[in-house]
Amino acid sequence: MSHWTHYNPVAIHSGTDALDDIKTLAEKGRWLLVTTRGFTRRGVTAKMQSLVDNGRLTVFEDVTPNPDLDHLDVVTDSLRTSALDGIIAVGGGSALDAAKVLAVTLGSGVQAPLNTILRGNKPQNWDQKVPLIAVPTTSGTGAEVTPFATVWDHRENRKYSVTGASIFPDHAILSPQLTLSLPRSETLYTALDAISHSLESLWNKNRTVISATYALSALHLANEALPALMAEPDDLPQRSRMQQASMLAGLAISDTRTAIAHAISYPMTFHYGMPHGLACSFTLPSLLEQQLSCDSSMGEEERQTLTRTLGLLNQLELRKEARRYLRGEDPSNYLGEMFQPDRAQNYSQPIDEHSVKAILSDST
Repeated sequence: MSHWTHYNPVAIHSGTDALDDIKTLAEKGRWLLVTTRGFTRRGVTAKMQSLVDNGRLTVFEDVTPNPDLDHLDVVTDSLRTSALDGIIAVGGGSALDAAKVLAVTLGSGVQAPLNTILRGNKPQNWDQKVPLIAVPTTSGTGAEVTPFATVWDHRENRKYSVTGASIFPDHAILSPQLTLSLPRSETLYTALDAISHSLESLWNKNRTVISATYALSALHLANEALPALMAEPDDLPQRSRMQQASMLAGLAISDTRTAIAHAISYPMTFHYGMPHGLACSFTLPSLLEQQLSCDSSMGEEERQTLTRTLGLLNQLELRKEARRYLRGEDPSNYLGEMFQPDRAQNYSQPIDEHSVKAILSDST
């Protein structure tokens, strides 16, 4: 039997009234709210200010999509004198990733820590951390329970992962009401990210009995919730199921990380502006068919779940969605950027440039 370990220290709070737990979790000290201007316009910032009273909440609402390395270093420098006791992150994956990064860079004594450590290829020894409460408003990234955050180096067209046990949030607040305002496209793309996490955790060299249980449970929920939400976006019980699926998929990749579909995705986002959830899922039907045909050891329950997921993905016509962004270009032009070792090497099947080119051809 293979040797494996499991660790996840995030305290998860879920339910229609879970947001009120922030009153207790942040009842003392000075806190930073990391969010976007959109949530301020929708009244979410005001809600947070009512939960953390007496002027103890500083608001940072300038999170950008795909958080930029240099921008986060500038923000770190501007906030270092704030003497914060904690951070509350409210938003999608970008807001949560930005907050997870700030939670460790603010405690670092290094100047321009991301530039120095990531671009300098130095060890990530994040030994100081500001306490963090993560409140996801999308159902996809699972960032509220993972030990990594994605940072985008737009200057050099690279993607980095800020990693380590300190990157785990301390608390995750799952409030399904916060996802009701998601438009159809964002509901779809973020759900596809959660499905990708689940599948890539299953066909992963680092798979464990725990990660597989999380991933299959996430797929069961997503296979039911996503079609229902495409038909009725205001269905709160299904919003809750999709949110739980995202969280469970996040727990799965906390053990395994992702694999080849995510490795392929990053050049798609950099070069074509393809939303992350679509970029990491348009290849899934091709990969799924490969898994179903070549994995003779797969259990019947897992095979049934994956077959149902394949049917769902085919109904969503992801090939057509991807073509809108590719505009007739051949994504195999970026094959050399699709073999990041921290992702591609996790795939359980043999993979090379020829096979990835075939996957891309089949997917577009």
